[in-house]
Amino acid sequence: MPRPSREMNTNLWAIGLTALGLAGCASYSPQPLPERVDLPQSATGIVIDSASLPFHRLSSHVFNPADGLDMDEVAMLAVANNPQLKQARDDLGIARAQSFAAGLLPDPQLGVTSDHPTNGTSGNTNSFNLNLGYDISALLLRSSRKGAATAREEQVNADLLWQEWQVVSQARLLFIKLTTQDALMKQLQPARALLADRYRRGQQALAAGNLTIDSVGADLVALQGVERQISELERSRLQNRASLDGLLGLSSNAPLRLAGEPSAEPIDAATLRAGLEKRLKERPDLQALRDGYRSQEEKFRGAVLAQCPALNVGLTRARDTSGLYTLGFGLTLSLPIFNANRGNISIERATRKKLFDEYQNRLNSAYSEVATALDNLPLLQGQLQQTRRGVAELATAAQRAEAAYRAGNLVALDYVRLQTALLDKRVEAINLQEALMEQQIARETRRGPDLPEQTNPGSSQ
Repeated sequence: MPRPSREMNTNLWAIGLTALGLAGCASYSPQPLPERVDLPQSATGIVIDSASLPFHRLSSHVFNPADGLDMDEVAMLAVANNPQLKQARDDLGIARAQSFAAGLLPDPQLGVTSDHPTNGTSGNTNSFNLNLGYDISALLLRSSRKGAATAREEQVNADLLWQEWQVVSQARLLFIKLTTQDALMKQLQPARALLADRYRRGQQALAAGNLTIDSVGADLVALQGVERQISELERSRLQNRASLDGLLGLSSNAPLRLAGEPSAEPIDAATLRAGLEKRLKERPDLQALRDGYRSQEEKFRGAVLAQCPALNVGLTRARDTSGLYTLGFGLTLSLPIFNANRGNISIERATRKKLFDEYQNRLNSAYSEVATALDNLPLLQGQLQQTRRGVAELATAAQRAEAAYRAGNLVALDYVRLQTALLDKRVEAINLQEALMEQQIARETRRGPDLPEQTNPGSSQ
């Protein structure tokens, strides 16, 4: 059996290297876009693994929509099913893929050429040139690319965690608004019934000539005032419910029963101030800025490294038309005379300065926001206590007035006015309680979530 020629061996090597490169190619399959709306019709069909949720308070809470959703369960459902968070997790998947791509080694380059003599002698043969090259500069810059991509992945991860925390806060705020509106409706509907009965009786007395028009007019004004409050409350409740459905990723006609009444928790302002700066540094958005700054540091370092001459080396195996074989190597070196990557270095340095200032400003504003909220807390608490005392005093007076009215010792107009004053004071107390709870949610949002352990926010889906 004849031995393979050198030309055949060379061709076999070229074919083998090409086949090796093609062996790792990924396959493609199309994915058509959806044609139908896909919104859950009920929260009961959504399964949530509490232990996978990113925040300590939620991960230790049981999700059971069968008995209604309390404030924490609403927040759990929002983290698991919010449409914007699903897209944010897709962004995290892209960042992970980019980090993986940045860590891959650069591929070598294979070049093959062949020439066929057209007017040579009988001793001439086909020539070929086989060149295997490698970009050394790309290999030297790999560490900075990988470091920048890894830091970018961690930045997206922290951004996702911060976005999840914002969704949790928004879900709690909507829960507070809706339950407060239910409490207000429970106060307004009996008042409307009382005033409507009073107005009906006044009209009858007016028709019989036993009452003047000014008394009936006062009753009508009071009744219309309460009806206006109820109408505004119903419109606001519909809007808040629609916002909650969108936040939870549910259909607009999905049944959703809220259970439990939230209350403002007592806080120790001095303790919060003592550990505030440390707590703020753990906030996911500030962590994301630090990761972004670290990524920019790597980009800056890579730009500095890229000013060095670009180097490409390779091995060459060739045969000319006379049948002479040669083996050699090639070296390509750029000369950093005019460019030297100075423009990119200036850009990366300026970008790093911008990120430095952004982090400092965010840290300063975060501290100021929480400190201001703590300063305003005593004022709101004092107003709520004063209003509750007023409710108690008016409630006692209203009880005495009702007994006097039933005994015929108090005119109906004075009785209705006292009941209306009590209603207004109760509504004021409910609104102040809502404001106090909303401020508590805002304060917790600005301080950042409780993260006793390092958590992967992408696992909360």
